[in-house]
Amino acid sequence: MLTELFPKAHPRFSPLPLLGAYLDGFIAWLYAQGYPRLPVRQRIRAAKRLDEVLRRDGVRRVGDLTAEQLLAYAPKDSQQDIGLAAVVRSLTAYLKGIQALVPPRRSSYEVVLAPYRVHLEQVRGLAAQTVTHHMATAGEFLAFLGVDQDVERLRTLDRHTIERFIQSVGQRLERASLQHTIAYLRSFLRFLAGQGRVPHELDCRIDTPRIYRGERLPRALPWKLVQAFLRSIDCSTPMGRRDYAMFLMVITYGLRCCEVVDLTLDDIDWRARQLHIQRRKVRSPLILPMTMEVEAALVTYLRDGRPALSCREVFLRVRAPAGTLKPTAVTEAFQGWVRRTGLPIAYQGPHCLRHSLAIHLLRQGLSLKTIGDLLGHRSAESTCVYLRLQVDDLRDVALELPADEKTEARP
Repeated sequence: MLTELFPKAHPRFSPLPLLGAYLDGFIAWLYAQGYPRLPVRQRIRAAKRLDEVLRRDGVRRVGDLTAEQLLAYAPKDSQQDIGLAAVVRSLTAYLKGIQALVPPRRSSYEVVLAPYRVHLEQVRGLAAQTVTHHMATAGEFLAFLGVDQDVERLRTLDRHTIERFIQSVGQRLERASLQHTIAYLRSFLRFLAGQGRVPHELDCRIDTPRIYRGERLPRALPWKLVQAFLRSIDCSTPMGRRDYAMFLMVITYGLRCCEVVDLTLDDIDWRARQLHIQRRKVRSPLILPMTMEVEAALVTYLRDGRPALSCREVFLRVRAPAGTLKPTAVTEAFQGWVRRTGLPIAYQGPHCLRHSLAIHLLRQGLSLKTIGDLLGHRSAESTCVYLRLQVDDLRDVALELPADEKTEARP
């Protein structure tokens, strides 16, 4: 592989003392990940500089490094040295895949977190995304306590230490997000108390920010602006065809980001013209009719935009490394098109399109039950919040003032 990539200059790379033996396999791995020829060449050139830096620091074998130690050689700001940052990240992923690096040491707080994950998944039966949020808060809390240095610090935990952690987290979170974080922390403290690692009833000593029902309006856009956003997507590129199909499905069916990326080829029934949506949040399937617009967008993307990979997911990455999308990729795509189009959309995530659909359907005369079933709401209360934006209908149900009060109200 190295001789094909550098027919004349390959003797400069193959004898590298530390990385030379891995370059052929690394090149093949990069091609398998969907990287074009030019980025592969750039990474191999940067590998020569990385080899020099490693030897200058006294590294004798790549196998003596952990993934964290190797990643530390990437510049903190990737723009300072794009080539070095790219090769460090890619090479670390490749070496981890072939198990050529020292496995990470299991820290003390990971010993605490492992049974907690089992508790969340098997005892409480939480969804995978919810488990991720719980584990992130628990891990951040243990890191704040310094449990990795001394696990016995949990036994001396008091409310003052918990308050300092909440204050540090609260500096970067708004009230609604902080309320969720405190709920996750309370759950973790109850679990630790049940295991005898922390004093009991610490979870009851945490106050939570006040969030008042209905204090915020749903994040909805005017329907004409939603249609303008959809029309502004450039469908002449594979990425544009993919994004157009994704956001058309969000606008048509009110899908969540996780439901979009979870859609597989097996979920599309072309003959029956139906979509089988796996709703991760409510854990119940939903069968939707496939409109002509959605069908045309999917066909266009599958024929002229989707990479030829063995993945069953419908929507895949266009840029290397090849593979499936994460829900955050839908948000990043939404933000990217908003920046390009310059439309007056103040919201940072595509969830506003879901709210916009609910308001649009409500104004079309659909019942709350129908809208709630489409959006996957467990209770009618979740759907009723959209009534607050139906101002015209609310005016129709307003009561007339008595005649004497009308007279008194005049200036």
